[in-house]
Amino acid sequence: MSWLPKSPKARRRLTLVAAIAPILVMAVGLTLWGLKDSISFFYTPSQAAKASPSPGRAVQLGGMVRIGSVAKHPDGRVEFTVADRTAADRVVFQGDLPDLFREGQGVVAVGSFRRDGVFEAKQVLAKHDERYMPRELTKALKAQGEWRGDGSTPDYAKAPSVGEAGRVTP
Repeated sequence: MSWLPKSPKARRRLTLVAAIAPILVMAVGLTLWGLKDSISFFYTPSQAAKASPSPGRAVQLGGMVRIGSVAKHPDGRVEFTVADRTAADRVVFQGDLPDLFREGQGVVAVGSFRRDGVFEAKQVLAKHDERYMPRELTKALKAQGEWRGDGSTPDYAKAPSVGEAGRVTP
């Protein structure tokens, strides 16, 4: 007993499908492989800690700029801390910050983590008014129970407390 259909017309269709399917699968696979470096994942600091993206991989890091964490250097480098409810990441950015960048406000930094765990931003995006926040950041904050639609500054964006051995705790 053969698994091939008896009808010549059905056999031709099956042969055509059998010839086209591997080519289609290969085309989709090559497209996804070619785009893998173009895909940028969005993380909050706590999500980034869990996912631990590989150093150099392009990601977006979003959260609130911790009050008192912004340090501007004479060479144009800016360092600040992006925090969410449970974690915080140090961000280094070389260049001019957006006019609306402030401590205690939402921000999305586009860049990658270095081997030492510091996020090196190539671009910094700031929200444009008291109520707007990028959709991904809004969803992440709502999922963590930290959404503040009234524009007030959450507690974790305020100055950190210093614990044992000088460690900064969110």
